[in-house]
This record gives sequence, structure tokens and C-alpha cells, in this order.
Amino acid sequence: MLAATAALLIGAVPASAAPGDASAHGVKLALSLQGSKAASAGPFAASDANGPSTNTFAGVEVPGVLKTGAVNTSASRDDKTGGVYANASTADVRVDLLKSVTGGITAAVVEADCQATQKGLSGKTKLVGADLGTLGVVGSDPAPNTTVDVELVGVDIAHVVFNEQVHNADGSLTVNAVHVELVGGVLGSIGTGDLVLSSATCGPAGLPIPLASGAGLWVSLGLLAVSAVPVGAVAIRRYRSDDPNAL
Repeated sequence: MLAATAALLIGAVPASAAPGDASAHGVKLALSLQGSKAASAGPFAASDANGPSTNTFAGVEVPGVLKTGAVNTSASRDDKTGGVYANASTADVRVDLLKSVTGGITAAVVEADCQATQKGLSGKTKLVGADLGTLGVVGSDPAPNTTVDVELVGVDIAHVVFNEQVHNADGSLTVNAVHVELVGGVLGSIGTGDLVLSSATCGPAGLPIPLASGAGLWVSLGLLAVSAVPVGAVAIRRYRSDDPNAL
């Protein structure tokens, strides 16, 4: 059954970014499966606004878990506005992790985007040709945190989240296009851990860099003038600005 919820999910893969930073990766997994060794891989094709700003990986294959085509990511920052942007796209996705229960999950393209401007942060997910097997249907532009519960004999063994949007403690936003979370400790459990496909993280927008002429020049000169004022005077001004009775 499909459900859209704004609540953050327990077990969401953490990420963070400082103001003016952005990053992205295509695939990352950390799994402990029943009857096999723990598997950990990625992040693949990682990019960062500080460099490398773009990255590509030919494909990821973890037998019995996942196979993909090309992974492409990008992350950038506009120094003039302070805005940042990140994108991750994974092609020809085939998730075999839940195949015994769901018949498998496939998609032609799984893509995550985020951006931060002076107005705030936003993110979205794009799915092309997604097939969830017996789990039902999800749209090409799923609502944030659209969740499918995977059950076996009436018990949850996994959650599949589309367009997962995590608001991190540092003010950044992480968009995971697809996040598969295995729930351990129950009868019929496949194992525990997380699999994330296409992830983009944007910190809050940074401060714009003033232009060298025009209005930017006046801003620069204003900052210079403030820096020349004695520290005591700046402290007094700051104190007075916090006084609701001050002019």
C-alpha cells in the first residue's frame, strides 16, 4: 500500500552540508543479509561543489542486491548569488534485494535534485519507467516521503521510500530518490540495513560575493568602514540594536 507522509523515517541515511555547499552520489549501501556476509559499497560517482563538481560511474553490480547502468552526478555553487544545486541520476536500475517477495523493482532512470537559494531549500525526485512488481504503482514525480511497506505473512520486513526528503540538523536538505530500508528482528526477515539510489544534499545558500563595481562596490566599502571602527564602538552599536527602546 502506498502512503505519502511528511514525517522523517527512522533509519534515514544521514548527510549534511555547510552553508554554500552541495554534494551528490549515485548509489550507496550498507546491508547485513541473512545467511551471507555484510555488504557495504559506495558512495559511487560522488561529486561536490568544492570539487569534483561532476562525476560518472559506468555501473554498479552487487549480486543478489542491485544492478545499474551509468551513474551521473553534479554539484555546483553560484558565487554571485550564494545558491547551490546538486543532482544525481542512476540509469537502468534493477533492485533484486526484495525480489523473492516483490518480484523485483526496476526503473529506467532514478533521479534526485536539490537546490538552495536565498529564499530557501527545495528538492524533488524523478522516476522514469518505474515498476515495483507486486507492490503497486508509483508516479513519475512522487510526493516527498512516499512510502511502500513490504510485508511477509503480515509483518513488515522492509520500507521503500521514494523522494525521501531529510531536513538535517545543520539546516541542509538531503533528497534520496529511492531508499530501501530492511527491517530486522522479525520472522522471515531478509536482513537489516539501507540501500540508497541517487542522493543529493544542499546546504543553506551561502552569502553572495559582492561585485567589484556598482552596488557591490558600495557594499564592499561599507564592510571596510565597519572593520575600521574600534571594537568597543561595534559592541556598543550591537548592544543598542538589541534594545527594543532604542531608535
